[in-house]
Amino acid sequence: MFVKTFCAAVNGLEVTTVTVEVSITRGVLYHLTGLGDAAVKESHDRIAAALLNNGYKFPVADITANLSPADLKKEGSGFDLPLAIAILAVDGKMQADRLADYMLVGELGLDGQLRPVKGALPIAIKARAEHFKGLIVPKANEHEAAVVDKLDVYGMNNILEVVNFLNGSSSSEPCVVDTRREFYARQYQFDLDFSDVRGQESVKRALEVAAAGGHNLIMIGPPGSGKSMMAKRLPSILPPLSLSESLETTQIHSIAGKIGKGEGLISQRPFRSPHHTISEVALVGGGQSPLPGEISLAHNGVLFADELPEFNKHTLEVLRQPLEDRQITISRAKYTVTYPCSFMFVASMNPCPCGYYGDPTHTCVCTPGQIQRYMNKISGPLLDRIDIQCEIAPVPFKDLSKAAPGETSGQIRERVIKARAIQTERFNEVKGVHCNAQMSERLIRQYAQPDSEGLNILRIAMERLKLSARAYNRILKVARTIADLEGSEQILSSHIAEAIGYRNLDRGDWAERGL
Repeated sequence: MFVKTFCAAVNGLEVTTVTVEVSITRGVLYHLTGLGDAAVKESHDRIAAALLNNGYKFPVADITANLSPADLKKEGSGFDLPLAIAILAVDGKMQADRLADYMLVGELGLDGQLRPVKGALPIAIKARAEHFKGLIVPKANEHEAAVVDKLDVYGMNNILEVVNFLNGSSSSEPCVVDTRREFYARQYQFDLDFSDVRGQESVKRALEVAAAGGHNLIMIGPPGSGKSMMAKRLPSILPPLSLSESLETTQIHSIAGKIGKGEGLISQRPFRSPHHTISEVALVGGGQSPLPGEISLAHNGVLFADELPEFNKHTLEVLRQPLEDRQITISRAKYTVTYPCSFMFVASMNPCPCGYYGDPTHTCVCTPGQIQRYMNKISGPLLDRIDIQCEIAPVPFKDLSKAAPGETSGQIRERVIKARAIQTERFNEVKGVHCNAQMSERLIRQYAQPDSEGLNILRIAMERLKLSARAYNRILKVARTIADLEGSEQILSSHIAEAIGYRNLDRGDWAERGL
């Protein structure tokens, strides 16, 4: 006898429909083919125990189970349920006439309980694309998979519920999620707000400009000046996620197993803050099983690197290509996967090893050579990809003791959204460009050319401040964003002047001057 059930294999962001074929003849052996990993091969023992503890016996026969396509690597425990159902059906313990209508995914506990799996959302999208009538998942994955419309998603607690449902002896209602209502309800629920920040108006302005144009930003200042505090509040002023961005972001988090029970679409932009001891693989993704790294988990959001010079230099250098291409291709002997990684890179650092260079309240004990070596931990090519460089001074007591709160995140976000709307309209017909930070040299010439006075200011600044040639395009991009924030079609000299003020690290005399 021969029976088929259907499942899916997730490799990177690609999902492939897997046909689980089970054949039974006289004998006593169990064969599992189809290039499954250790978790798939161990499914035999889990299935046998689950069936036994739910009133069924594992068939004493020669069973051959194949996961087709057989040349595609299968990973994870999500194949337990389709294999168990196929074995029951081929043994005549349940009906097989409805199996072709449903895709099955789930890990089996020894008591027959269904446990959650990774990648439920991309699997649900694949099931809809393949025109399956429904998808059966563990109860914990139900909400996540149900955000996909035009597909009946059934969350089950144990294998008996699945058997009874497929036999038609019990009825289950598909999970219904009002995706749009849930998504829009949680968009503006932020725990952190810029109104909590006292003083630091210039830094708030720099963060507003960075958010408006999607620019990468680095903050330099002594310990306790509020670098991390303000970086953590950056998502609260970014434009809200669109539904398409949210779906893409949620898929990545689903593959990585970062979606909690009862959670649906991610409604706020991700904020990832890896520790400086992070490895290259953890940052970009990969490993024995291809999983997304921190840069992909930050897709459509913010990647925050606190104390940037403390990161391993080789680890930092792997950021260069993703920052430019906004995607990462991981090629290994056994697989090649591509993950999107369009994120805002925000970093913070001290100005010197002791942290107090330029601090009026503390004396710096570092020599110019030590400061220069500390700064050299960040390479020029990486610094080239950071548009805004912002110096932070300690907050004076008069600002700290202010009773009145500052400007709220909502007020700043309104200005940012207006500036982004201008950019969306400007780049409407340009593929892959959504904000000023993504402009190519051709687009800069087209949209970011200053007037003669602005060009003169830029020329003087580059000569006097010893700015490198790489700073030129960055200044024009930032100036374009500043003009958009003011609703100006033309880039004025004041916009150029402000943008020049955000290139402090490009100055050749950093270690020789006082802040």
